[in-house]
Amino acid sequence: MLDKNFGIEIEFTGISREKAAMVVAELLSVPVIRFGGDYDAWHVAQNPNDPAGNFKVWQFVDDASINPHRKVRGSIVPESRKKYRVELVSPILNYHEDMPTLQGIVRSLRRAGAFAGEGTNCGIHVHLSGDGHTPRSIRNFINIVASKNDLLYKALQVSEERIRYCMKIDAALVERMNRCNPQTMERVRQIWYLGRVNGSHLRYHSSRYHFLNLHSFFNGNGTIELRGFNSGGGSRGDSLHAGMIRAYVVLALALNHQALTQKSASPRKVQEENEKFAMRTYLNRLGLIGDEFKSCREHLCKHLSGNGAWRYRL
Repeated sequence: MLDKNFGIEIEFTGISREKAAMVVAELLSVPVIRFGGDYDAWHVAQNPNDPAGNFKVWQFVDDASINPHRKVRGSIVPESRKKYRVELVSPILNYHEDMPTLQGIVRSLRRAGAFAGEGTNCGIHVHLSGDGHTPRSIRNFINIVASKNDLLYKALQVSEERIRYCMKIDAALVERMNRCNPQTMERVRQIWYLGRVNGSHLRYHSSRYHFLNLHSFFNGNGTIELRGFNSGGGSRGDSLHAGMIRAYVVLALALNHQALTQKSASPRKVQEENEKFAMRTYLNRLGLIGDEFKSCREHLCKHLSGNGAWRYRL
């Protein structure tokens, strides 16, 4: 379940891109390189002297969707300078090898003053390796997300201010995908862009702004993006909580594994009168069981109503 590679984009504010890069460079004991360009990028190369060339570049870039803020004498105030719009773009990561480094970076940035939350419009996006996906597994992924739309949005506290960047999956797309039952990736691509100008050759396209983004899969990146992870629905700093980010990554990898291994998936939404119980049992089904994933289950269930132990009130 956790073997597939992934990447993560973490948006935040509170400190500048330069300072964020300096913090991570100090943590990794490597130099900072300023690339500039359209995104005023700062790069930090992990293991830059590896003789095999196995270095990983952590990028800090500008993102115009972020509302920059900073702290002044303990109060959070709007900031006009664009350098406070920061998006961390990770290299390709492996859960078993790189999660400690990722969590260490998140903790260091938070201690340095980075934060996200209400009003900042910050989000977290997880990119999953598209290796091994077939038309059947892509259809499964679409149906899985469609069936859990409401539960996931509440559990992840997708805020109203960010909904236009991670819209719920289109019911018409779900219906077309299941009615056509595509047997080739080309047909899946045609269904994904149906009703829109084919933008698979573009970096940015309107179809990307959904919880499940397949545009990143078809435009050459070869990744499936989940965009529904945000700054915690008003709890400042939640998106820079290392345990929360681990929970997001684990959930994304588990959903990906389910799509790859399940023979079929239904888009039908099951009535969930007890949200916390429904999420807990679903996470168990995904394989998030035992002490290893206890904190992940807690993070993913804490915003839901109901009782996690009992389906029906006694």
